[in-house]
Amino acid sequence: MVSPWVWLVTVIFIIGLLLYDYFFHVRVPHTPTLKEAAIWSAVFVGIALVFGVVVWVFGGSDMGMEYFAGYITEKALSVDNLFVFLIIINGFRVPRAGQQKVLLFGIIFSLITRTAFIFVGAALINSFAWMFYLFGALLIFMAGKQLQPESDDESLDDNGAVRLARRFFHTSDDYDGDKLFTQVDGKRAMTPMLLVMIAIGGTDLLFALDSIPAIFGLTQSTFIVFTATAFSLLGLRQLYFLIDGLLDRLIYLKYGLAAILAFIGAKLILHALHENNVPFINDGEPVPVIEISTGFSLTFILGVLIVTVLASLLSKKGKALTTIKNTRRHAEQYLDLGYEADAQLREGNYRRLLEEERQLRALDDRWDYLIRDEQKMLDLLDDAHREHDRFIQANPQHHTPGKPLRPEFDTAPFREPEADPDAGAEARPSGSD
Repeated sequence: MVSPWVWLVTVIFIIGLLLYDYFFHVRVPHTPTLKEAAIWSAVFVGIALVFGVVVWVFGGSDMGMEYFAGYITEKALSVDNLFVFLIIINGFRVPRAGQQKVLLFGIIFSLITRTAFIFVGAALINSFAWMFYLFGALLIFMAGKQLQPESDDESLDDNGAVRLARRFFHTSDDYDGDKLFTQVDGKRAMTPMLLVMIAIGGTDLLFALDSIPAIFGLTQSTFIVFTATAFSLLGLRQLYFLIDGLLDRLIYLKYGLAAILAFIGAKLILHALHENNVPFINDGEPVPVIEISTGFSLTFILGVLIVTVLASLLSKKGKALTTIKNTRRHAEQYLDLGYEADAQLREGNYRRLLEEERQLRALDDRWDYLIRDEQKMLDLLDDAHREHDRFIQANPQHHTPGKPLRPEFDTAPFREPEADPDAGAEARPSGSD
């Protein structure tokens, strides 16, 4: 039993970290550098690990292993959340400098909803032992959902929370800095900044359905469930900017998460059988089945994540897909002044685009078909280079003497051949419209 004073100090500490993050990093809109993201990602992970050591020392080895197993599982699931955050943020074309505010809101909303789910889940488990069967079945179902193909192009208008907001409130189509409300034709209107927060908040509710049952499958300590979940969410904003562009590289992560969710689901069902009191199962008597230890669970989770991450990073197809998607994204961002209007930052974006084109040229010929399928990316590349030529001609001080305006990458070999209109006319039967 954890002392109320320990609960109070822990909650105050977590709230303090969130307030510090807001006032010192998010309050003033800016685009964080890679160095800033790396340092603070390491700081938040370090805090979580130190907290785990404290739990191990004062709570015992079992409690410590439960915390680390829960933290690692929730951290992996939170990285999966970043994929959806990326789709939502790109779909709403959130300006780069305003993305931190959106992400911090998503983290706070996640923490609030998960805390509510944690206490509700704990109450249900304490009152109804058969809830372990339900949680186990839910996790196995969510594992299957992980394996379903996802579309990056699904419409954000399908998000129920956004549809309701647009139906009942006056909304603006344009951002006004990082403001949540603005004035349109003399009327107070919700900006897309608030709409994207609503979309992320609505999505967070769905993520809690696999997140909370998963960690209850590793421990029944409400304190461990809460702290492991909270510390896995802290630092998620910095992690987003640190691995931005590498998320697409983790092509096998969903298979690893599916295996972990299915494993924890099976563990829950085995535990439910071992403690069984459901009348129609074995006449309400416990079933003699094997129980999976916390130590084995921690080893399994770490092993699956290491294998899937390494397999993703070593995959040549994954590298090709990541390069193509990053090229398309940086071309879109360079052309979108609403995303980033600062000339210096846009030039940095353009340099990344050129580096990705170099990587495209270096890809094995067997991946040419992937580039050929990305006609939108090829068009964006041509548009980005033409826009950059115009920028250099208007601002020659940004051009390095001796370097050509137009890079070497040529999109023509990858384009589908255009149909010959004359050939079509000859083949057309007489008398046709």
